[in-house]
Amino acid sequence: VVNTPILNVRSDPNTSANIVREANQGDQFEVLDRSADGGWIQLGENGQALGWASADYLQVSAGDAGVSTGAPAGDQAVAEQPATVQPSGPPAGGYLPSTMLSPDYGAQAFLWWKPEVAHRDLELMKNGGFNWVKQAFAWETIEGAGKGQYDWSVADRVVRDVNASGLKLLARVSSDPEKTNFWPGPPPGNAGNFAEFVGALAARYNCTAQAVGCIQAFQIWNEPNLAREWGNNQPSPAQYADFLRQAYSAIKAVNPNAIVISAGMAPTGTNDNTAMPDDVFYEQMYQAMGSSNGYFDMLGVHGAGFAAPPELDPAEAAANKDKYGGYRFFAFRHVEDIRAIMERYGDSGKKIVLLEFGWTFDSVNASYKWHGADAGIDQFVQADYLKRAYQYAAANWPWVGLMSLLTMPNVDWLDDGNPQDEEQYWWAIMDPSPTDVRMRAAFIVLCDYFNEVQFNLYCPYDPDPSRRGQR
Repeated sequence: VVNTPILNVRSDPNTSANIVREANQGDQFEVLDRSADGGWIQLGENGQALGWASADYLQVSAGDAGVSTGAPAGDQAVAEQPATVQPSGPPAGGYLPSTMLSPDYGAQAFLWWKPEVAHRDLELMKNGGFNWVKQAFAWETIEGAGKGQYDWSVADRVVRDVNASGLKLLARVSSDPEKTNFWPGPPPGNAGNFAEFVGALAARYNCTAQAVGCIQAFQIWNEPNLAREWGNNQPSPAQYADFLRQAYSAIKAVNPNAIVISAGMAPTGTNDNTAMPDDVFYEQMYQAMGSSNGYFDMLGVHGAGFAAPPELDPAEAAANKDKYGGYRFFAFRHVEDIRAIMERYGDSGKKIVLLEFGWTFDSVNASYKWHGADAGIDQFVQADYLKRAYQYAAANWPWVGLMSLLTMPNVDWLDDGNPQDEEQYWWAIMDPSPTDVRMRAAFIVLCDYFNEVQFNLYCPYDPDPSRRGQR
């Protein structure tokens, strides 16, 4: 008996063999043989061999062809995903529209490699009052084998899981700068190939009844104001603008309702061959575009708060170097500086999306603890600052859309046994765990706030049972 939602049946007992059919949870087959290593079972019907399937995802009766019992039904086993998934139509009620509240509530999540953790985290986010989840779709993971050789297996599952959860999906589409042997080469020379890839991605998940699923919004690349994110080339706003234009056209050709968001920029005061300050980059990008029409629907911005409370004027962060760092970008409200650039170039009709923002309470990593634990920020201050950031935006920023915070946890941080060495560990609103739910103060505080302002509810995860349900 198949005990996982989708099981690939292959021509031979290995993952490189051709898929000859797919089986669904509950399907029953005869057991004809087992591979020498015990990991694969040959399935049949009426004595005729059908193919081989992983024993991990089958419940085998003890009497079947002398084959020992596999994983018990109900185990949290993760099936190998099929190479392709056929459209099954939208979830009940249809796909969610590509619209945003002002502000809207979301977070970066890590849904790619561990489906059981992804399902858990999506449920937590939905119940926590989040409306959007941001997930990276790494180009080299999907098309890394060569031009047009798409492996949609994991992407299909991620998109469908998000669609089923009742959250909207923002796909960050980029490639890992450390993947130096990725076939198209680095930007900006790969702009045409990237546009064709993101067009294929948008077409597959274009939110129609014939689509495999729905991606409501796309972020085009990440932090191109850093050379290490731009193929180790000097950052070029004009080159990125052309890169963005090609991607925008490809997406809109297959899903005109999708929201296309420009990349957020890294906060930096460096202006040389290795980096460019975000405000300088945006200014030159607008000069290169002439008009943002045909380039993006919303402007992506990064808005870390560093050592400053969310309401602090950027001028004070610049004036008080010892306390706040000495640059305007060390204040959350530096986002207002970027908004001023938009308005100066006649773009006041478009929204800003905060693709990353938050506060760390890092007490370990020297590059971050100066604005974390050394600045008096612990997880409770982090929680307070995050809530106040949303409140400040609601009161003062009618031009802001999604505010996607850093971050839901990534259980892969546990792999080397020292998750605290991972910088993002300290930004997260939960502890990483593949089995237990370990909410930090920020998750509970935001869950309560999001549920209050949207539904007049308490957080369903509040430790105090009297503070659950209707207010």
